[in-house]
Amino acid sequence: MQGPDRTYVKIDLAAIRANMEAMHQNIAPGTKMAAVIKTDGYGHGAAAIAQALEPLPYLWGYCTATFEEARALREAGVEKPVLILGYTFPACYEEEARLGIRPAVFREDQLSALSDAAKKAGVTFPVHVAVDTGMSRIGITPDDRGLSFVKKALETPGIQVEGIFTHFAKADMLSPDPTMTQAQAFRHFTDRIEQELGYRVPIRHCDNSAGLIRFPENDMDLVRAGITLYGLWPSEEVPKDIVSLQPALSWYSRVVFVKDLPAGRAVSYGGTFVTDKTTRVATISVGYGDGYPRSLSNKGYVLIRGKRAPILGRICMDQLMADISDIPGAAEGDLVTLIGTDGSETITCEALGDLSGRFNYELVCDINPRVPRVYENGQDA
Repeated sequence: MQGPDRTYVKIDLAAIRANMEAMHQNIAPGTKMAAVIKTDGYGHGAAAIAQALEPLPYLWGYCTATFEEARALREAGVEKPVLILGYTFPACYEEEARLGIRPAVFREDQLSALSDAAKKAGVTFPVHVAVDTGMSRIGITPDDRGLSFVKKALETPGIQVEGIFTHFAKADMLSPDPTMTQAQAFRHFTDRIEQELGYRVPIRHCDNSAGLIRFPENDMDLVRAGITLYGLWPSEEVPKDIVSLQPALSWYSRVVFVKDLPAGRAVSYGGTFVTDKTTRVATISVGYGDGYPRSLSNKGYVLIRGKRAPILGRICMDQLMADISDIPGAAEGDLVTLIGTDGSETITCEALGDLSGRFNYELVCDINPRVPRVYENGQDA
């Protein structure tokens, strides 16, 4: 396996495409998909993923969290629609309009500002109305007040209400009841829009990763594939026998120094680990400055030559130490697997997240940009 010498992440774009297809097979016929690639594609590289998925005929487009993320996709040559799931600040509106990026709307002051931006850009501005059915984050309420907001949006010059969406707060939890309650509230509200305002919003969407696996009856016009796109699971409660997922990310480093330490020798800052016998120790060129969790100090492990090497002492910003006493032949220059498979041993994001006190979403999102991403079946970035 070839990669940058110090540390690198490998992204399997074929696995991402396979995950997309597996999810597509599980959703309602005719339902489109959106790839959620916020936070640089959950640390996997948003531009490379978008470019790999762009040809899929059932892909409507992409979702990001910020305008800057959406603009970066356009700069990378991505042409399909991009929806910003969070709040877009007014200074971005005119450029957003020119680039054909869709904002989420849920505040009345947004409507007049978006209308002005559409006029300046000389375009009609497609927007998606965010509805709060139980997440209590952003969104209008699905009631008379919310209906008045939608009516105002429909009457605002230069704005096209292209979509309407909500977000499930508990789709990854065992009980289906909270999710079905949210879905029912959302359906009732969109029905009211159609019946009382005479407008069927073209793109209605509520299913997230857990929802599209567990509740295909809520797929509607579009589903948003997030964590499952990357082959990771929303939670332990989501059944793993409905959709087959392949982890797309693996993380590697190198052994840069090997030394034999006598009994009684402290290792790393604070001396939190002291050898109780002669110990062969490898220094590995990765640390918390790369996003590797410092909380794995004295309890995590890495894989070297297909065997586990326990982490010794505190993880440093740029390096960590591991015990290789039981790994014959381990030497300077050896490949170190931080996430992934080596021989019969595997370290998953879920296991590493549990061990570190994080969870798999956070773990991959926190891998630092200074760690190069190397793409299989795609371009390096």
